[in-house]
Amino acid sequence: MITQRRLVPVLRRLLPVAVVTLTLTTCAKRTTVMNQAELTNFATRYAAAWSSQNPASLASFYAENGSLTVNAGPPSIGRAAITATAKGFMTAFPDMVVRTDEVSQDGSRAVFRWIWTGTNSGPGGTGKSVRIKGYEEWTFNADGLIVYSDGHYDEAEYQRQLKSGAPPVP
Repeated sequence: MITQRRLVPVLRRLLPVAVVTLTLTTCAKRTTVMNQAELTNFATRYAAAWSSQNPASLASFYAENGSLTVNAGPPSIGRAAITATAKGFMTAFPDMVVRTDEVSQDGSRAVFRWIWTGTNSGPGGTGKSVRIKGYEEWTFNADGLIVYSDGHYDEAEYQRQLKSGAPPVP
């Protein structure tokens, strides 16, 4: 039988562990996992924002301190930086269209596969069209906004298309 005399020292040792555990659990970043319909809707609206020529619209899909990384480059952190990054692409490609190819959930992150088309006709552009496939890996916060987006596309193919144009549509 456990007596109070034996129980009190055990509880005194367990109390700090319980406090730390509760603190870490309470302070941990919460993420959202969307169902497929919600994810598809989000991806469709996100692609439309990229295609809108309104960089602030694209940035609104991100948390205040969200992060957008493109091809392992330096991250754009915060909505102002994300707006600037989007503006760079939108200025270089005034007719840019991003279409959703596929979106899926992969554990705690979503994977957004896209097709980007446009003509590099902005200031200093080559006048060549591009058609690039790529993807972004997203992590959402509890409000359903992107906290981290890690984007990827074939940089060598992109550079080739800027010089020679997109290949014919199959």
